[in-house]
Order: sequence, then C-alpha cells, then structure tokens
Amino acid sequence: MRIDVIFENARARTLDPSRPTVSRIGVLHGRLVGFDEELDGVTADRIVDVGGAPVLPGFHDAHFHGTLTGSRLASLDLRPVVVRSLDALYDAVRKAAAALPEGAVIRGAGYDQNITGGHPTAEALDAVSGGRPVALDHVSGHMSVINTAMFALAGFPGRIGVPDVPGGHVDRDTDGVAVGLLQENAQELFRYLVSPDSAVEARRNLMLVSDHAVKYGLTSLSEPGGPNPFTVYQDAIEHGFAPRMVVMPFVERLHEIEVLRGEQGWFGLDEGIRTGLGDDRLKLGPTKIVSDGSLIGRSAAMHHCYHGEPDNSGFMRFDPDDLTRKVVGAHRAGWTVATHAIGDAALDHALDAIEQAQRIHPRPGVRHRIEHFALASDAQVARAAALGVVPVPQGRFISEFGDGMAAALGPERAAQCYRMRSLLEAGMVLPGSTDSPVADGDPLRSIHDMVNRRTASGAVFGESERVTIEQAVTAYTYGSAYAVGEERSRGTLRRGSLADLVVLSDDLFSVPSESIRDVRVGATVIGGDIVFDDGALA
Repeated sequence: MRIDVIFENARARTLDPSRPTVSRIGVLHGRLVGFDEELDGVTADRIVDVGGAPVLPGFHDAHFHGTLTGSRLASLDLRPVVVRSLDALYDAVRKAAAALPEGAVIRGAGYDQNITGGHPTAEALDAVSGGRPVALDHVSGHMSVINTAMFALAGFPGRIGVPDVPGGHVDRDTDGVAVGLLQENAQELFRYLVSPDSAVEARRNLMLVSDHAVKYGLTSLSEPGGPNPFTVYQDAIEHGFAPRMVVMPFVERLHEIEVLRGEQGWFGLDEGIRTGLGDDRLKLGPTKIVSDGSLIGRSAAMHHCYHGEPDNSGFMRFDPDDLTRKVVGAHRAGWTVATHAIGDAALDHALDAIEQAQRIHPRPGVRHRIEHFALASDAQVARAAALGVVPVPQGRFISEFGDGMAAALGPERAAQCYRMRSLLEAGMVLPGSTDSPVADGDPLRSIHDMVNRRTASGAVFGESERVTIEQAVTAYTYGSAYAVGEERSRGTLRRGSLADLVVLSDDLFSVPSESIRDVRVGATVIGGDIVFDDGALA
C-alpha cells in the first residue's frame, strides 16, 4: 500500500485514550490512516522526520474573529503591549497621520482605557490627525472613539445632532455634544464608513489572518459573526487561506422565509440554509447573538452595579423578550445558537431563552452555546449544564484583562469570573478560545493562563478555577471541535480524523506550568500539508 505522507520520529500525544502516544503517523487524502506498527510495509510519497519533537492535534480556537483580526492586523496597533498611556496613543496617531495623504482615514485598534488611564477624545484626536478622520476601536470591540472629521463624514458636523441609539450609548458633554466615545450599537453610526471597501481588501486582511494563525498552530477557527462571512471566506480559501473555518452569521442576517414557513414558521437564510452546511474547509456553524456588552468596558449587563460605579449596571443590546424571540425562532428552524453573554444578568436572559426554546420545540442533543460565559454563579453554572449548554470562556483574558476585570467587579464577584474548573466539574465540555483580536490569538499563552490564572500584575485570578495542562490542551483541541459538532473529525489523532497536527518546541506536559507560555510552535500541518515550518521538520 502507498499513502501520501508518513510523519516519523514524533513524540505525539493523540488525546485518544485507546492509543495515547504514537511515533509514526500516516496520511492519505488529508486524513489519518494509521500509526506505528500499522504502517509497517507501507510506502509513502513523502517521509517527514519530526526530529523527536512533541506533536499534538492541531489547535482550534472556538471564538476567533477572523475578519476583525485581519482588519486590526492592517490597522494602527494600539494594544497595551504597544500603547500604555493616552500621550503614547496620541503620539502614535500623530505619526500615522504624517505617513498618510490628506483625507485618508486613520484606523487604529486595541487601546484599553484601564491601561491608558482613560478613553481618548475627539478633540484631542483632532489636534494630532491633521484634519484626517480617525476611528479607534477599543480592545473589546464593544466601543470606539472617533474624531470630529469622522463625525462629519457620518453626517454630524461639529459632533452635533448625534442621536441616541437603542442598545448603545453616545458619550456627551454637558451641552449634549458627542465627545467621541461610542458604545455598543452606537458604533453603527460610523461603522459602514470603515468596513473593507472591496473584496480585494477583505481578502488581503484574511490572508494576514491565515499567516498569523498557522504560526500559532491554529488549524481550525470559528468566526463568531462577521461581514458576509461565507462570501469572504470562500474567496480567501480559493486564494490560499489555510485554516479550516466554521462561520457563525449574526442573527440579524436571519429572516422569515415565506415559502418554507409551514406550521412552525421559518427563520434562517435563503434556500433554507442553516447550521451544518459545508465541508471540512468551510462550514456554517451557529448563529451569533450579541446580548450585552463588555466587562472591561463596563457595559455588560449585571444584576448589580460595577464596583465603584453605583449608577452603572451595564445594559442589554436586545430587550430580553426580543432576545427570546430570536433564540426560539432560530432554534425552531434548526439552528444552533451562540449567544454572547458576559454579565450575569445577560447570562440569565440567555439561559431563559434557551430553556423556553427547548420547552416549545424540544431538540435533544442540540449544542447551544454561550459565548464568554463570563460572570456566573454556582446556580447559573448548574443550570447551564442541565440545559446542555456549551460555555465558551477565554483563558487569555486573565493575563491581558484580569486586573481590569477585577477592578470592575470587586474581589467577591471576581472569584466567579471566567470560571473553568467549575464548568468541567459540572459536566460541561470546555472549549479553548481567545476572542482574537480582543486578546492575542496565541493558544499556548491561553493554555498558560488557563493553568496558571495570573493577571498582568501577577495577581492570582480565581485560583480555584485553575485547570490541569491536560484539561487545557483538551479544551483547545477536542473541546473546541465539540463546540461546533466536529469532534469525530478533529481534536484527536485517530484513524479517520483529519490530518491536522502541531509540532512544538517542548512538551507541554513536562515543562513547569509557569513556562508553558515559552513553548513555541515549530510547524503546523493541515490535511497532511505543511503550512508553517520554523525549521522543525526535515
């Protein structure tokens, strides 16, 4: 028998209990066909020597904004690792303006007011932008700051007459004039002005994402919403985009379809398209609903006010009854639903909607998701587990935003934030994700945070929620595959699975826990093809 490729001299952990470790891996037509003694006498078109390096199933990020990550990779980088004060932010905008022609829009992203000491203002941006429009995205993606020239482009010269927006907030001075900060749905006042203006630009951004992802060992990504996701990803894949994609269209794109209405009604995409359509390269996943805001931006919907802000408990982007109608409609039409819920009030509303959907139209085994699942009591964890919910928290948030989250919640509630061990102990499957570009998409650093749970200042953030290295690695492989119903084809190395592998510089299971973040990706393999090699393969 002759196959396509044999990877040999590997120290591979399969995450398959029936065969935990292997040293030789055979691939035919992009799938795993045998290991070790099963390959005796088998020839291959290629033999790849792994050099004794550790190998794992390819990493899968269950919540990775590909289109937004690409846009930010092409924008001015304002993340805390680059910009740590408002003066530094304004200086970065000044330098960017000097390099652009008059009238060009200055796009920046990633600033965190918890680090800079406050939000930038339109007036201060006017002073450094040379008359150019400026749009800066907060690191959370749930708010932005624009300057006077950008307000004018949006139809509000002088920042006057900016309307209130349901499910959003416009920050104003005492005279009612917008000062620059737009939260949640209020961002739609200008967002259409800065979206990619061509298929070529969208493709360029996604090719940046492809290179970025494979260097991190990411072989699969789930895109939780995005502009025309199937269209842009189909085009990008045709031009060499490497990672496998599961796209999750926003619920706003779903609509009633009269011809398919029947007795129950239909709520979906044209031609009756819903969750599950596609193949191993590009597949339609859950529909995404954003119910509330951001924790570090203090706009997530809470049962109690934010620490130190007695008048702020955040807000819902949808009325709870409207949220329930959307969840029930999508559920009845056969969709899996992924609801963004960060605050504990939003979490209750999401769970209420899922419970009502199952009561009205039972669908045993459906894996509805709650994205972030950030602030949760013991009772909420137990309720979610009983409903079969897949929670999708972000380990990477702990080191990047843990100090800001702790400040927003206070010590008592912070202990219930971004829980992980509790979710596993309740019987739920834990995926791995970063919410890139909100946090950096490196899965190894995220695994580090899941195990160690230390903030940037070194403080322990929820010590009782630490997980083991095996649990964290399983989350980033099997768990994320499970979250989109793909655990039979990815997430473990077993015969018949997709031949997606990551080669590492060291064994995650043997290095000290505090050194996990120092491990690097040596090579990434998708479908048996080497899509990234940093010299690890011969």
